[in-house]
Amino acid sequence: MKKNISLPGLLTFILLCHEMASSQKPLYTAPLGIQTYTFRRSIGVDPSKTLDTIKMMGFTEIEGGGGNIEPSQFKKLCDERGISIPSTGASYEQLVNTPDSVIWRAKAFGSKYVMCAWVPHKNGVLRFEDAKKAAEDFNKAGKILKDNGLILCYHAHGYEFQPYENGTLLDYLFNNTNPDYVSFEMDIFWIQFGGGDPVALLKKYGARWKLMHLKDMRKGIKKDLTGITSTENDVAFGTGQIDIPSILKEAKKAGIKHYFIEDESNNILEQLPQSITYLKSLKE
Repeated sequence: MKKNISLPGLLTFILLCHEMASSQKPLYTAPLGIQTYTFRRSIGVDPSKTLDTIKMMGFTEIEGGGGNIEPSQFKKLCDERGISIPSTGASYEQLVNTPDSVIWRAKAFGSKYVMCAWVPHKNGVLRFEDAKKAAEDFNKAGKILKDNGLILCYHAHGYEFQPYENGTLLDYLFNNTNPDYVSFEMDIFWIQFGGGDPVALLKKYGARWKLMHLKDMRKGIKKDLTGITSTENDVAFGTGQIDIPSILKEAKKAGIKHYFIEDESNNILEQLPQSITYLKSLKE
């Protein structure tokens, strides 16, 4: 026989549920960061106005730079708005041929990390020879950067999931780069686009991951190993197919402290606020 719940009992139950919900801790507790490539159409044209927009949205960290503006001048503009630059980028060619200029630029920004987002390869296919050379070059450049107080991070781009031995060429890069000289940045979009599992890779390589690009991917798109897809496949967080909460939980365990939202679409003024709201709504 069912018992009726009294009104006071029901109210107590509702209040208890509300208290439990409000006591949940936020899942995302790191500074709010943005990759300046998101604002690639404006950052080089009017860096001051673009940084005003970035500040207004609540970002306090950026990864990247201000286009052709002098690094020291760009840093001054960031400092005036309470924005830091913990990470900046460098091309593969710059790391190999002119590491001194890479170091100078990173130090002018006040950056700790230098990320490289592409390994040269032909016809859209990363081959073993490409990965082998990249590992050797990253070890050399990474040592030079470390000797100057910087940390090199390779930004995997999805094409590294070509099979190799019992794993992939991404595994080869992890296993054949010196952890003292080379770390990694996970772009959760490109990892999943190439067929990888962000959570599993965070568990597998742990503290080798130092930085993260946060994105969401349109549902139902075709994936491959090119590292290239339409920029309109970047969608607002929570509307795509990537399990962002599970990734963030594992990223915390790995010790990642800097996260940069990157939205390559043409809808950033609409999507970024949605993504920020979603990120802040997540609970542990």
